[in-house]
Amino acid sequence: MRLGGAIALVASICLLGLVGAALYRAHAPAPIASVGQAAPDIVIHDFDGQTVRLSALRGEPVVIDFWASWCLACRQEAQLLRTAAGAHQGQVQFVGVDFNDDESSARSYLQSDPAGFPIGPAVTGGSRDYGVSAPPAAFFVDAHGRLAASFTGQLDGDSLNHYLAMVTT
Repeated sequence: MRLGGAIALVASICLLGLVGAALYRAHAPAPIASVGQAAPDIVIHDFDGQTVRLSALRGEPVVIDFWASWCLACRQEAQLLRTAAGAHQGQVQFVGVDFNDDESSARSYLQSDPAGFPIGPAVTGGSRDYGVSAPPAAFFVDAHGRLAASFTGQLDGDSLNHYLAMVTT
């Protein structure tokens, strides 16, 4: 009886492991594009009522910034991104993706500190497609629609300039 019970226990544990692995695979994030591969398409409805689609920006380099009004690091890098967007106007598109934010909080923050580029929640694609678990996170897409680089955390001027050079040269 002891041997039979042990075999049944081991079989049950194996079965539970297989079921657990199948459930994990079913709910695991989809793989994101790697550097050099096509950037996943993303569509946002910005807070000004416009729709912005990454695929429609093909032919221009794009910086995709995942941010949130509650994110202190996002607030600290806001001026840097606004300045870069202004300095590269007509050369690089900047798009902000609001991450797990309350719409009224995001709107309130943007009224007090406008970004200078389109920002809104993703309606297609988004943080899961890019593997973002928390903001800030920035993705640099070249004019061919390929992911050239990504950066997780608060950007500084040198890092931003480095990544911008990768997509503009």
